[in-house]
Amino acid sequence: MAADTPVRSAEALGPAPSTPSGIQQAKLFRIYNHYRLVVSLMLVALLFVDPVNFDMRFRFQDYYQAGVSAYLGLNAFIALLLVAGFHPSQRHITLSILLDILIMHGLLLASTGITNGLANLVIVSVAAGNILTPSRMGTFYAALAAICSLGISGWAVLALGESADDIVRAGSLGILYFAAAFVLQSISRRMMRSEALASSRARSIVELEQINQQIIQRMRTGILVLDRFGQIRVANAAAEELLYGAPKTSSPINQRATVLPKPLKRGLDAWLKDPTQRIEPFQPSPTSPLLQANLTQLDQERGDQILVFIEDMSKVTQQAQQMKLASLGRLTAGIAHEIRNPLGAISHAAQLMEESPNLDPGDHQMLEIIRRHSRRVNGIIENVLDLSRRRAANADLIEVAPWLQEFKEDFLQTQNEGRSDAEIILKIDPQLPSARFDKSQIEQVMVNLCDNGLRYSEQQSGQRRIGIHAGATEDGERTYIDVRDQGPGIASDHRNSVFEPFFTTDKTGTGLGLYLARELCEANQAHLSLIEDNKPGCCFRITFAHPGRMI
Repeated sequence: MAADTPVRSAEALGPAPSTPSGIQQAKLFRIYNHYRLVVSLMLVALLFVDPVNFDMRFRFQDYYQAGVSAYLGLNAFIALLLVAGFHPSQRHITLSILLDILIMHGLLLASTGITNGLANLVIVSVAAGNILTPSRMGTFYAALAAICSLGISGWAVLALGESADDIVRAGSLGILYFAAAFVLQSISRRMMRSEALASSRARSIVELEQINQQIIQRMRTGILVLDRFGQIRVANAAAEELLYGAPKTSSPINQRATVLPKPLKRGLDAWLKDPTQRIEPFQPSPTSPLLQANLTQLDQERGDQILVFIEDMSKVTQQAQQMKLASLGRLTAGIAHEIRNPLGAISHAAQLMEESPNLDPGDHQMLEIIRRHSRRVNGIIENVLDLSRRRAANADLIEVAPWLQEFKEDFLQTQNEGRSDAEIILKIDPQLPSARFDKSQIEQVMVNLCDNGLRYSEQQSGQRRIGIHAGATEDGERTYIDVRDQGPGIASDHRNSVFEPFFTTDKTGTGLGLYLARELCEANQAHLSLIEDNKPGCCFRITFAHPGRMI
């Protein structure tokens, strides 16, 4: 899956960044300014220590005091800006480091010179500059500090007649400045490269997780993660649709439904007792397709989470039946004319025999049997040919209520010509969602269901009456149509076979009507099912796909 996507290597990142990231740089500068504020406070505090010998040890006392006070004020001002939310740019940081180096050397000049302990603080400023800007600018900080130190020492030797040892000390400090700059630049660059690599890998991992999540969510196979008690931890959209229908809200399924459908819960309990046992196919609801669940332990060591794959068995069954009917269609297409030719001859001979004046009633009865069975054989051939050359669905978004009204009027006009009046009791719920289907194909399905319903209602009650109810599913997102007759119903041992090809309980039927109806519904991403509601008669339901789903 997406886990095979290559992760960016360190070489793919290009050259190491010259400075830390903006957020990291701001944090480091904030820490450095805290350090400067503490140092400046200590320097001001030291002004009040040992005042007797103070005048003898400092060259320019007034300038030193003013410089220390100004340094404290500058650091305090910068601290307030940072607290107020100021984000320093690279230019501000560079200027701040340069001021630090210059101010520290000014304090050295006003105090006792390069021998003062303040010279060690310059090393900290140079080091901080190379951490914040590990580039050529960091080397410039070291060079500036070395020049300033040598300048102070040289001026002290020439102007004040002090020992030349100060120049040696200044040179040693210069070496320390450059050493600190080079070492810290190398370390900083390594750290930034490592950080960039870690950030790149973190982004790659996040991208992989997002890609895997998208793949899992878009898979047509349902995926569930359960605990041992059957509570849903994770589920993708396909599992939610297969088990519970289209979602009512966009919130995750584990926040809306944590209880498994009863058939799956029973299968889970049986599997926990015997992991080698395979769960039987099940239907979460009467209108749901037949599903197959496969279970495995997600964590082999702990075994407290179970991974469930849910597949729509109707698609597998449909593919097998399509292969069977494709072969049957090719066979029928090949021999149709061979069957129709003798069949036509038989029908024509029966018509000629019927014109004979010497036929007794028994002969007429035999001729009627020949004609009836000839028509039946011809009907079987036509139905199989229709299945083999069925065209693809051309779906449109349709308002169901007006379409049903129009269908009712057209259907009754064809049914009430020369026959007893047919009656359709139509009930349409308000605010039905639109449905996406091919009008001609769904009309063929409705005609088949209504014809069957009228025929079985007449056989049972003597009245050609059926009921059609259009409503919305529980989630309010999809439309369904129920066709209910007043016939004897379907025996329980035949309910699982009514949609199989060539299965019929009517001696005059071909057994292909309901199968063809379900095939046409599947072509429109709808679902035709037999409703078991313990009411008289038989009820078939067409549940249309979500109107937003493209076919």
